[in-house]
Amino acid sequence: MRVDPRLWQLISPALPVGGYSYSQGLELAVEQGRVHDEASAAGWIDGLAGHALVAVDLPFMGRIHAAACDGDVAMLEHWAQRLACTRETAELRREDAAMATALRRLLATLSPGCRQPAGPGAHSYPALFACAAAHWAIPVEAALAGYLWAWCENQVAAVTRLVPLGQSSAQRVLFALGARIPGWTQAAAARADDELGFSAPGAVIASARHETQYTRLFRS
Repeated sequence: MRVDPRLWQLISPALPVGGYSYSQGLELAVEQGRVHDEASAAGWIDGLAGHALVAVDLPFMGRIHAAACDGDVAMLEHWAQRLACTRETAELRREDAAMATALRRLLATLSPGCRQPAGPGAHSYPALFACAAAHWAIPVEAALAGYLWAWCENQVAAVTRLVPLGQSSAQRVLFALGARIPGWTQAAAARADDELGFSAPGAVIASARHETQYTRLFRS
């Protein structure tokens, strides 16, 4: 089995992109009581990962990774721009853009030759993540699994502080989510071009309302 420290670096909580500072609507869901314990937290995170990320982030990233590996700039720009357009609230767009800017700044130091989108797709963090993975020759399956793990880990860290959950409860949730990652990445890889896209209205409304939530631990 290949051990790839570059992937570990991309998904590390120490990577200075600020993913830990966003809840993606989870903070509002906790305030409303929709997420209030281990089971409801697991259901919220599992639902978004298994539906939204499998239909949006992961398959788009797979196409961006392939275009970057092939040196196909036009297709890289095409898929990155489409991915950037999937963010349905101002909060989610700001999050994506801020994390993309941070990763671009880091890549300029670590790998100046990394091919990246230059148009609207330049504001998409998962697009930049896919480009970095391609540049560092990280296999697409591993890159998608790593991205998904990092997303789940950030969500579990957020809900641990918000509910709050105990550390054992949080680790049980993360353990169950980790077991689902191989199936989710396979499902994402099987998606045809006309099957890309998904909307989770509850999470979108939670993100939009989080922008005006009275008290917040997480950025909007």
